[in-house]
Amino acid sequence: MKTIGSPVDANALPYQTLLDWSNNALRKLSALGDEARLGGGIKNIEKQHEKGKLTARERIEKLIDPNSDFIEIGLFAAHGLYESEGGAPSAGVVVGIGRVSGRLAVIVANDATVKAGAWFPMTCKKNLRAQEISIENHLPIIYLVDSAGVYLPMQDEIFPDKEHFGRIFRNNAVMSSQGIVQLAAIMGPCVAGGAYLPIMSDEAMIVEGTGHVFLAGSALVEAAIGERTDNESLGGARVHCEISGVTDYKMPNDDACLIELRSIMSKLGPMERHHFDRIAAKPPLYPADDLLALVPQDRAKPYDMYEVLARIVDGSEIDEYKADYGKTIITAYARIDGWSVGIVANQRAVVKNAKGEMQVGGVIYSDSADKAARFIMNCNQKHIPLVFLQDVTGFMVGTRSEHGGIIKDGAKMVSAVANSVVPKFTFIVGNSNGAGNYAMCGKAYDPRMIFSWPTSQISVMGGTQASKTLLSIKLSSLKKSGGAISEEVQKKMLADIQKIYDEQTGPLYAAARLWTDGIIDPRDTRQIVSTGIAMADHVPEIPRFNVGVIQV
Repeated sequence: MKTIGSPVDANALPYQTLLDWSNNALRKLSALGDEARLGGGIKNIEKQHEKGKLTARERIEKLIDPNSDFIEIGLFAAHGLYESEGGAPSAGVVVGIGRVSGRLAVIVANDATVKAGAWFPMTCKKNLRAQEISIENHLPIIYLVDSAGVYLPMQDEIFPDKEHFGRIFRNNAVMSSQGIVQLAAIMGPCVAGGAYLPIMSDEAMIVEGTGHVFLAGSALVEAAIGERTDNESLGGARVHCEISGVTDYKMPNDDACLIELRSIMSKLGPMERHHFDRIAAKPPLYPADDLLALVPQDRAKPYDMYEVLARIVDGSEIDEYKADYGKTIITAYARIDGWSVGIVANQRAVVKNAKGEMQVGGVIYSDSADKAARFIMNCNQKHIPLVFLQDVTGFMVGTRSEHGGIIKDGAKMVSAVANSVVPKFTFIVGNSNGAGNYAMCGKAYDPRMIFSWPTSQISVMGGTQASKTLLSIKLSSLKKSGGAISEEVQKKMLADIQKIYDEQTGPLYAAARLWTDGIIDPRDTRQIVSTGIAMADHVPEIPRFNVGVIQV
């Protein structure tokens, strides 16, 4: 075991410059987050209260244990999308992981202040992400239902496909067969296909006066069969608790409903399995605040990833695997909040290989890919969760790399990541480009959670290279048609392309589309890893690891 890192001068200009940039970025994200948390706005919140109902976030606050953490998933989902429809902050649903009566659970709460809780395409994607987390970790899930159903103007984007609305109910059935606890509270309307979600849960409660569940509302019933009725007589709490038997508990109001949910959760049988090793935690030797001043906002600038790790791992101590080989990737055993972890991190500093040749930081070479693959397989053999810290510009290219078998070694690393059976957690610290995103456990490779730092960028290639490539394609097309463009116009075109590309590679763009679970303050990294492993400890067993066929 070796101690890594060194103290930095917090008064130095470079430190203060980066600290100011990070704090400013976090302030902007905090303001956007506050706006998203308002949902449909103050007026709609007041309307919710006038009906005697709590908002989605108020319900969650009362449901989870006092003073406990709530890791929100998809706060920025749908940001900038559906503007022509008036927007859908947080996709009209609040999702996260919190403790209820001491037990970790996934919580899904429809936000009725946003289009009456209607489902947009991103709402569906976010609900499916919640169920995915529950399934992967065998974690109880609680649905707080208050939704008018599918947003009809966009029904073609949410209704019939495999990853659309119907997949939610398919998952309800599969989760039940796997013994995953599902509890539902009907705290508002629950209409049409959406009515199946709470009723396919293990137990469902309904709030008197405000909770309604039916396949068709009173207006549609009259239009369809000519019967005149009202929503309360059609599918209110009395009907379903006394006549139909559809729901299991009749609750007088939201508060009582949430108390009952907490009571039921408190009586569940034991769930944590203790697959993963944990001892008493030790804080890092260096302050977490340094994480705001270590990663340059200029994505081309190098920095030392060991210094970042020294602010994350317990005691700033690691057991480094193959320390002198494949130096553009750091592979090490460590502890985070007491949990044993395997760390795979891109080294952004320029390094020398054994031949004395300089290797570009953030690039995956054959030796680093080979090392990382072997380390990932070792962690799977030992049941050690993996933590990936991405700042990768891709795999090394060129004749020498191709002749050296970079594709073979890259495929080996990708295979190891893809077949990994231990929990994986990914943090996009800086660049996440091309196949490097895949090899370092991007979203397509099933990390249990994936979060971005404000300094992150996700794209198929770097902004400068991509912009020049796109400009070249445009110029070639114009030349074929006999056109000519001045150098000044070319510069403007390049700047315009670069601006659009930069917007599409930023962390907010990715979070809006749920390519990541959100954007975090880097200082929260330790806590997220710790909670993530705790929730992963609920799985009944860890599958047998088999990497399949790889070329050696």
